[in-house]
Amino acid sequence: MSKRSKRMRFLQQKVQELGPVELPKAVETLKGLEASLPKDVKPCKFDQTVEVAVRLGVDPKQADQIVRGSIVLPHGIGKSQRVLVFAQGENADAATEAGADHVGGKELADKIKEGWLEFDVAIATPDMMGVVGPLGRVLGPRGLMPSPRAGTVTQDVANTVREYKAGKVEFRCDAAGNVHCVVGKLSFETAQLYDNIEALLAFIQSLKPSAAKGTYVRNVAVTATVTPGIAVAV
Repeated sequence: MSKRSKRMRFLQQKVQELGPVELPKAVETLKGLEASLPKDVKPCKFDQTVEVAVRLGVDPKQADQIVRGSIVLPHGIGKSQRVLVFAQGENADAATEAGADHVGGKELADKIKEGWLEFDVAIATPDMMGVVGPLGRVLGPRGLMPSPRAGTVTQDVANTVREYKAGKVEFRCDAAGNVHCVVGKLSFETAQLYDNIEALLAFIQSLKPSAAKGTYVRNVAVTATVTPGIAVAV
């Protein structure tokens, strides 16, 4: 096991001493962690990605308790996503005009089968699922498989491309019932991160499965790429 850096040891102790806090305090603290480092400790030099982790009281083994969705965050996520679209004819033209980075059909599927994965989101029109379906083994485990439930199998490719370019994010609970979702960059204003996280948590709350029993949202934490998670009081 690699030895934790002096920076990480300091930050972990600081976060542990803090304990669970209200969301505004958690966001404010996260943004101020680097500035709190002692002078002899080197801070992180890059703009970290901020993520929210939510532990849900669901049983993902039951199909009716899988929580997944997609949302356009109020302030985006701080980067332009690379969008691939499986489409043909007028739909392909619409996707290109909307700003898709890659548009095509079988030729794109063949590239993916050969190991090419230089995109962040895959969208497909319903008539292309015959081409896309066999890619499930490659795209599924990476969370890139187009899906009607996520809104990435659609006839309205132009609007869907624009949404993802504007910062739309997808999420799905894992086998333990946890949801992880990017909500922006550490360089965002505190209010922007707060707005994004609030919007995400409200949306997750709205997706509560009727079959889920007991407490639905059990734990929430906000974290950044190389920063310990801060527990949010729920």
